[in-house]
Amino acid sequence: MRLTKLEHACLVVEKDGRKLVIDPGSFTAPLVDLHDVDAVVVTHEHADHWTPDQLAHLRETNPDAVLYGPQGVADAADGFEVHVVTDGDTVEAGPFSLSFHGTRHAVIHESIPVIDNVGVMVDGSLFYPGDQFTVPNVPVQTLATPVGAPWLKVSEVIDYVAAVKPALAFPTHEQTLSGPGLAMHFDRMKASAQSVGGDAVQLAAHESIEL
Repeated sequence: MRLTKLEHACLVVEKDGRKLVIDPGSFTAPLVDLHDVDAVVVTHEHADHWTPDQLAHLRETNPDAVLYGPQGVADAADGFEVHVVTDGDTVEAGPFSLSFHGTRHAVIHESIPVIDNVGVMVDGSLFYPGDQFTVPNVPVQTLATPVGAPWLKVSEVIDYVAAVKPALAFPTHEQTLSGPGLAMHFDRMKASAQSVGGDAVQLAAHESIEL
């Protein structure tokens, strides 16, 4: 299984020549231009995790791809057929086995409504929580860890990695940080991963690793 990190929150997972796209949003540019996509997962409705243009382009080039997301995404993505998923659900999408964990976005501020958010586990090994620090009730081999957002502190990132105990972690949701800020957050994240016997890698946009 091959993972490619795009800008911000967008991930592309490839297996057996087929692809899974996660959170193609407004901070990912240009439009995600891929073929052989079996599924798209949108963890929540915020624009940095999906846009109508991104979904329309992926649907044009992959008309049979299935879109998965929580109820909030189904309500927001007018004109797109969304297969609603929530905590505890499992689906098969092409060669990918997907399980979903968590239900709500992290609190940004008491004045801002808390929306639906669901994390996704791919093939029982790669976990991406969306905008929340959900700890799955199963072991995680590789963790995509949010490191920069209006709703998080670096201490929470450190605690999250320590709680999940992945063998490998890498940062996502980084477009809200400067280069030096990302480096500082990554150093703390890496130290946390190593403290529980794992490691961490910082992936540039469009960089890939084998999982």
